[in-house]
Amino acid sequence: MAVLKPVIAALFVSLFVLHLVQATQMGSNSDSVTSYPKEKMDCGGACAARCTLSSRPRLCKRACGTCCARCNCVPPGTSGNLETCACYANMTTRNNKRKCP
Repeated sequence: MAVLKPVIAALFVSLFVLHLVQATQMGSNSDSVTSYPKEKMDCGGACAARCTLSSRPRLCKRACGTCCARCNCVPPGTSGNLETCACYANMTTRNNKRKCP
């Protein structure tokens, strides 16, 4: 009985390490599938550039900031280019209008 406890403990530790190794490998494989950068982008600067030509720049920056915070990406340019950031392009308001400028 005294030998059984260390064996069971060693088994649990090895299973835990195996689980961590598999989780790390799956995380590195998902990098190739994910199209969004892992590091946090500068939403303020990106949204300021996106909203420069807007007729309502404060409203545009607020909506863009919300979308950027959720998606961690902002399409380049002042309008369009939504194909570069699918999450940003697919967000809608409660009235099913496009949320992100």
